[in-house]
Amino acid sequence: MRHNNWGRIWPTAGVAALGLALGLALVAPTLLRASTKDDDIARLNAATTIFHEVMATPDKAIPQEILEGSQCIAIIPGVKKAALGIGGDYGKGIVTCRQGGKTGPWGPPLFVTIGGGSWGFQIGVQSSDVIMVFPNRSQLDSLLSSKFRIGAEAAAAAGPVGRHVAAATDAKLNAEILTYGRSQGAFAGISISGAVVQPDSDGNAAMYGENISPKNILSGNGARVPAAADPLIKALALHPSTATPPAAPAR
Repeated sequence: MRHNNWGRIWPTAGVAALGLALGLALVAPTLLRASTKDDDIARLNAATTIFHEVMATPDKAIPQEILEGSQCIAIIPGVKKAALGIGGDYGKGIVTCRQGGKTGPWGPPLFVTIGGGSWGFQIGVQSSDVIMVFPNRSQLDSLLSSKFRIGAEAAAAAGPVGRHVAAATDAKLNAEILTYGRSQGAFAGISISGAVVQPDSDGNAAMYGENISPKNILSGNGARVPAAADPLIKALALHPSTATPPAAPAR
């Protein structure tokens, strides 16, 4: 006599679907609501804490050569990961770039969102801190206009970790973005493909006002580093640029 196993399968599937739905219901209101200035400040504080904690263990941190050669850096605290491949991943963070060419100080942070992409298939909602390092400013051109998709407008690779970059990792340095993630205390290079990064219009308006563009924020044109971002900028300044400064004009 054959037994029908559907009675066993459906309860299991139903529990998994219910758990996923409840997880998304708890996460979505926080992530999708408009950002306020208080949200911006909390985001800056979280980004500063993440950077300090990551760099506090040099053997498992972003290598000095990577940071010193970077032109922009994005930090997205607590990206929420919804599994089962439904594209529910979402987070809010900041990106800041060096000013005055390749050797200038870090400028005002632009508030951004990230969503979609491949973040794993475990059931439930998890959280990971994400850091993206941009060796060149040009990779943000699409972001300044509207948005860009990692892997399409900009090639990404999992970044190396450690005190210094080994010769074997030179290939990775040719990537337009080096990506890192921290989950459950473990920090490592991660693969991010298909995620869309775009300006957080509400967050930027709350901090800088309505009439300033993402391009002007990142360039420091009409925008100053807010007091809430000072700790982050000071932390980044501990890793000065090693780029060759422009030659002085001939007289």
